[in-house]
Amino acid sequence: MPGPGEREPRGQRLGTGIGWRPEIADAVEHMPGVDWVEVVAENVCPGHLPESLLRLRARGVTVVPHGVSLGLGGAEGPDEGRLAALAERAEALGSPLVTEHIAFVRAGGALTASPGLEAGHLLPVPRTRDALDVLCENVRIAQDALPVPLAVENIAALLSWPGEEMTEGQFLYELADRTGVRLLIDVANLHTNHVNRGEDPAAALAELPLEAIAYVHVAGGFERDGVWHDSHAHPVPRPVLDILTDLTSRVSPPGVLLERDDHFPEPAVLEGELESIRKAVTTGRATRNRQTPATGPAVRAPGAGPGPQAPDAGPARPVSGCAAARQRLGLAQAALLSALVGGTPVPEGFDRVRVGVQARALAAKRADVVAKVAPELPVILGEGYRAAFLAYAQARPMSGGYRRDALDFAASLLLAGAPKDAAARRELRNWWLDRSGPAPRPRHRATRAAHAARRALLRR
Repeated sequence: MPGPGEREPRGQRLGTGIGWRPEIADAVEHMPGVDWVEVVAENVCPGHLPESLLRLRARGVTVVPHGVSLGLGGAEGPDEGRLAALAERAEALGSPLVTEHIAFVRAGGALTASPGLEAGHLLPVPRTRDALDVLCENVRIAQDALPVPLAVENIAALLSWPGEEMTEGQFLYELADRTGVRLLIDVANLHTNHVNRGEDPAAALAELPLEAIAYVHVAGGFERDGVWHDSHAHPVPRPVLDILTDLTSRVSPPGVLLERDDHFPEPAVLEGELESIRKAVTTGRATRNRQTPATGPAVRAPGAGPGPQAPDAGPARPVSGCAAARQRLGLAQAALLSALVGGTPVPEGFDRVRVGVQARALAAKRADVVAKVAPELPVILGEGYRAAFLAYAQARPMSGGYRRDALDFAASLLLAGAPKDAAARRELRNWWLDRSGPAPRPRHRATRAAHAARRALLRR
C-alpha cells in the first residue's frame, strides 16, 4: 500500500498480460494467468477482428491496441487518418486506453521542403525544449481525437542526440505534467538506454511521475559489440527483471506485459517468463511494503509539486511558439533520418559509429519485415533474398510503407534483369504484376516512378 502522501497509479487494474501475436494466438488463449493482452494496432482490421481476439474478449480479457506508426515525436502533427484508425480500433476492441510511442518514424516532406522519408522503426526524439513543445502539442491533438485515454511509451535507443537539455525522467515528467498523458514504461528500454547511453535506470525511475503509469512493458534483447539491441525476440534477461523489481518497489503499476515479436518459443517457455515477471513484481511489492514513510520513495503527482527540473529550463513556451520549434525539429530529424536511410553525411555532433550501427539495424529490420509482409519474395529469390534486399535498401530509402517497399524492391530487380534464373524472374514478374494493379493518376514522384516501372515491365 502507498505511504502517506503517496499516490497509486490511476486507471484500470490490468494484471499480468502478454502481447498477442498471430503466431502464438492459440497458445495465448490457453495460457493460465493471462489477465489481458496487447495487440499491435496496425495489424488488426476493426471489421475483421481475429477469432482468437474475439474469444478472449468474450471471456472478459481486456485487449489494448498498441500503435507503432503515429510518430508523436515527429515535427509534423499527427496524421488525421492514422488517428482515426487508432480510435476505430480502440472502439472495436472495447479498450480502456490506447498506447503509442515517444518517437519519430518519418521526416522530411512539406515542412522541410525535402523528400519524405520513412524510418520503418521508432527513433528517439532529442530531449530538448523544442522537441518537448512539439511532443506536447502532438499529444494534445491525439488526446482530442481518441475516444479513450492515451498512454505513451519511452523507447530504446542506439544513439544519442547532441545538445540534450533534460534527462529522460525530466522529459517524461514535464510531458505528463503539461498534458496529463499517461505513461507506458518499458523497463527493457531503460536497460537498453543504460547499456547504449550510460543512463542509470534507477535515476530515471526516481524522476518519473510514477502515479501516471498506465502499465509496464518487459521484453528481451541481445548485446553485440557493446551495443544492446531491443529485439523482442530473445529471453528477458535478469537486469530487466531487476529494473522491474526496482519499479514495483516504488509503486504498484496497474499492469505488466511481456512483449515477444519473433522467434517464438514453446508456450511453456513463455509461461515461464510470465512467472518470472510475477516473481519480480512480488519481490518489489514486498520491498515496498517493508518501507516506512520516512524511507520509502516519494511518488509525486504531476502538477502537485515542483518535480525535477531541467537546468535553466524556464517556463514552458506557449503553443503559439510551436511553429518555429517544429521547423527546427523537422530540419534536425530530416538530416538524421537521411543519414540513416539515404547515405547522406552524419549530422554534426552525432556518434558516427552509432549512426552506422543504427543504419544497419534499420536496413536489417526492413528486410525482415518485407519478408513477412511479402513472404513469397524470399521463396522466389532463395538464399539471395537478403543480400539483394540490403543492396536495394542502400540506394532506395523507404517512402511508402513496407508493402510499397516490397513492390519497389521487386520492380528494381526486374528492371535490372534479375534474378538471373529465367524461371525465378518470370515468377517474380508475375508476383509483381498481380500486386501492382491499376492506380489513380500519380500525384508525386515516387508514384510516377512506380507507374513508369510498370509500363516498362509490361513491355517486356
